[in-house]
Amino acid sequence: MNFQRARLLYRLISHNQRLQERRHPMFEKNMAMKVFGYIFVAFWALYFITFGVSFFYIFDGGPLEAFDMVDGGLIIFLTLDFLTRFGMQETPAQDIKPYKLLPIPQNFLLNVFLVRMGLRAYNLFWFFFFVPFGILAIPQFYGLWGLVGYLLGIWLVFVLNSYWYLLWRTFINRNMLAFIPPVLLYAAGIYFGLVDDEYTRQILGANHLQPLFYGCLYLMRWFAQWDIRGVLTVFAAILPLFFANRYFQGKSIYFEISKAEVVKNVKSNQMTWLDKFGEIGEYLKLEIKSTQRNAAIRKQFVTGVICMTLFCSIFAFTDIYDNDFMRIYICTYCFACLGVMTLTMVMCPEGNYIDGLMARKESVLSLLKAKYYFNFIMLLVPLLFSLMPVFKGKLTVVDVLGCMFFTSGVVFPFLFQLAVYNDNTVHLNAKLTKSGTSTKAQMIFSLAGLFVPMIVMYTLMACFTEDIAAWCMFIIGVVGTALHPWWLRNVYNRFMARRYKNMDGFRNSR
Repeated sequence: MNFQRARLLYRLISHNQRLQERRHPMFEKNMAMKVFGYIFVAFWALYFITFGVSFFYIFDGGPLEAFDMVDGGLIIFLTLDFLTRFGMQETPAQDIKPYKLLPIPQNFLLNVFLVRMGLRAYNLFWFFFFVPFGILAIPQFYGLWGLVGYLLGIWLVFVLNSYWYLLWRTFINRNMLAFIPPVLLYAAGIYFGLVDDEYTRQILGANHLQPLFYGCLYLMRWFAQWDIRGVLTVFAAILPLFFANRYFQGKSIYFEISKAEVVKNVKSNQMTWLDKFGEIGEYLKLEIKSTQRNAAIRKQFVTGVICMTLFCSIFAFTDIYDNDFMRIYICTYCFACLGVMTLTMVMCPEGNYIDGLMARKESVLSLLKAKYYFNFIMLLVPLLFSLMPVFKGKLTVVDVLGCMFFTSGVVFPFLFQLAVYNDNTVHLNAKLTKSGTSTKAQMIFSLAGLFVPMIVMYTLMACFTEDIAAWCMFIIGVVGTALHPWWLRNVYNRFMARRYKNMDGFRNSR
């Protein structure tokens, strides 16, 4: 393939990617969501700028220069970047599939999409932190050209992290257990690379620990000094990852197109113990099997469990969040996050078979009840996680039970209102970042579901003591939970009043 043709095809593919979202049937409905997305990005940009300035003044005047302290802890930024990419970056295998019908070499397509992956604007997002920090810390030692070299190095390091993430994301798409090795590697890098104590000295047999700290420190100094060793070091890591990604992405395309996936024999679990609950029991079986088998719903559940585990573990075993604000926020967040992830899209998975569901209209009420019971039972998961900070004495049993029942009696009824207005189908095996189903109402309801419990708790604590506030939350939640037949019937009646409009939306978004 000559250079002229390659350049033309690259421009064509880039143009098609820019138009991809406009071809989605939900594009018009997502315009409001995009506005909220821009506001969200602007908020975090301002947040990072503030942190960048603050970090300079925190580390200025310390044993090392401010930029050395931040550069030495670069592994922490890379860990956060790796985790946030799960909601922002997808593998290119799905994007390449339509081009397989054209006479374009697959390796060329992979090269194009992988290069564009490295040039994505998201790789510059951390510049909101490093640009203000670098402006304050770098020029006084290396001048403006040193600042440019420093920012070039930061960009290349996050491009490297992008390809590292993409490699593991390919494996995770095949098996969720592949999430464990990179998490362990990042955790080991943070601990053995940054922590300096007698125990880790014995393990590594090092007279001077923190090798990763000083390795990152000297790497970024090389970039600030325009030392060729910095560029060679990063490219020595980027190139193997680039070709490894090209190889495994080629395998992924083959498996998706040829349907050569390894299908395991799954023993069907009839769950006959639910038969005694009649129609509600059948829909409970459907909820359980959907969580087990459908990719979109399963990933929501797993993500929620991971978030709860991380927050509760950090809260219980460290003193990072030992203040009233974070203590209350984590307690309320752990109970609400799983319900917010699943119930903001209530009835959206059912859009795949809404016509059959409406054959017997009363079955919709049974479905709503089954969804509520299932999510109420799932509150036992954060209840177990919350026992860790309870045993550590950072929370009381009343705090935990108050947040739990407030979630089931107030947050869940609030989120179930979306069943009346959701009219966009979630494709059960589609990737969540590709689904394009989020709307303005879902964004508002999800934010309210996460922050309203905390606001209520704080308001009650301002008027009473913490114990009385927790008991008030508990009583309000129990009343709302006991009234679930009434408010579920209300949601059902309003859903049926606009069922034809909703059915039309479900069909158009399939």
